[in-house]
Amino acid sequence: MTRRHQQIAEELRLAIADGTYPVGSELPSESELALAHGVSRGTLRQAFGTLQSEGLIGSRQGARRTVLSTTPSQSFAELRSFAQWARAGGRTPGGLVLGSRRAKATEAEAAQLHLTPGDAVLHVLRVRTLDGEPALLERTVYAGWVATAVERLPDDCESVTQSLYDEAGVVMSHGEHHLDAVAAGTTDARELAVRRGAPLLRVRRTTTTPDGRPVETSDDRYKPDSVVFTVRNSVQANPLVRTAPD
Repeated sequence: MTRRHQQIAEELRLAIADGTYPVGSELPSESELALAHGVSRGTLRQAFGTLQSEGLIGSRQGARRTVLSTTPSQSFAELRSFAQWARAGGRTPGGLVLGSRRAKATEAEAAQLHLTPGDAVLHVLRVRTLDGEPALLERTVYAGWVATAVERLPDDCESVTQSLYDEAGVVMSHGEHHLDAVAAGTTDARELAVRRGAPLLRVRRTTTTPDGRPVETSDDRYKPDSVVFTVRNSVQANPLVRTAPD
């Protein structure tokens, strides 16, 4: 059952998305919103915390919460599937497999998936949508041990991560991400409805099980304005590492 603070967060999230509270505006005060929703300030602050973690609002001491963005951000401090992230932001996720094929792992794929070059892998090209509009194109390579389970999923599977857990008990626990920008190629332009050469945000990721066994490695290309990624660091913990391009 959805908890009250989650319901309030969803209502505020939708109000931000539809322009009721535009970027730069302030939300009503805690007392006003608590009264309007019939909840305690503690419950309301839980809802605010959810929206702040998504990058939608910010706060300063003694001031009302301010709307920072209409697009929920994905934090690299957690590992969530595309569908989980989209639904948390009040969006409707979708997906469609455009093509899949069995192949032999290249040296690069073998290194990423802890395989031997020539071992069996599964290549999948999948477009992901938000509210019916194309948002990203995934080029995913699955390790052979999970390939059959992936092939059994419907082409329009909403969440591969959740379905692999439900159907095969595969838990994706850890992820490594590399971000850069690339120009849209012919396939990118066609499937994402952008011009060829348009800038895309690329996230190259490798996901593993809790015991470190690689499940997949992927080249994900996001359409501009479809997502914002957040990296939070401090003097105690710095997850952001800068490297030279390959």
